[in-house]
Amino acid sequence: MPDTVRSILLFAAAAVLEIGGAWLIWQGVREHRGVTWAGFGIVALAGYGFVATFQPDPNFGRILAAYGGVFVAGSLLWGVVADGFRPDRYDLIGAAVCLVGVGVIMWAPRPA
Repeated sequence: MPDTVRSILLFAAAAVLEIGGAWLIWQGVREHRGVTWAGFGIVALAGYGFVATFQPDPNFGRILAAYGGVFVAGSLLWGVVADGFRPDRYDLIGAAVCLVGVGVIMWAPRPA
């Protein structure tokens, strides 16, 4: 599998684990669904930490910086799917800017 495809799939998996984990904790605490929900959230967040280590790029700072853009867009999408949130045009523009930033950070040509 090409590194770019692998990287995109890993970013998607990381987003599901981190955003989903945070959402589960939110549900457990703020929505009073209980410690089980929060516990599953903690497990998902730990999974996110491991998934990030499988990125092909060896630079921690680059991976986490790029993931920040994925997190922004993914959080808005999660809100739409899980909570009925309706992003406005500025949310969508901001998410698009973040995803462009991900592309620049991860896949801009660099000297060898």
